[in-house]
Amino acid sequence: MRFINLLVVHCSATRCDRSYTEDDLTTDHLRRGFSGAGYHFYIRKNGDIKSLRPIELPGAHARGHNAHSLGICYEGGLDEHGRPCDTRTPFQKHSLRVLVMLLLRDYPGSRLCGHRDLSPDLDADGEIEPGEWVKQCPCFDASSILREPPPPNPASL
Repeated sequence: MRFINLLVVHCSATRCDRSYTEDDLTTDHLRRGFSGAGYHFYIRKNGDIKSLRPIELPGAHARGHNAHSLGICYEGGLDEHGRPCDTRTPFQKHSLRVLVMLLLRDYPGSRLCGHRDLSPDLDADGEIEPGEWVKQCPCFDASSILREPPPPNPASL
């Protein structure tokens, strides 16, 4: 079994008013020369969690960090005009929280972060600030997933 110490949250960088299935994502990654989807998990707008890559295999989602990480991607990340935005639905928030909680049980002590948080620390102050982000993905502070109050169960809305 692979040593895992990092959970990296991504967005698909697709518009919130369009559908982007796990098949679309896999096809796009194949076109980019990957051997399949680069993420281990994909969360659709309806909250469905799709397993895309076996956990035993390193991902192709965060250069320099793939060997010891798991990649989690949610559908969306751009508003209807194509601008970066936290577009997570209540279903996605719920599923993301549950998935992260389960993965942290399986890989205790792992760090939870967003892809943007793996950008280089250009001013060497020990903190990755917004001006240093290579990408804005995932457009929210991924480390806050477990600090936020749980969203209401979308099925009860």
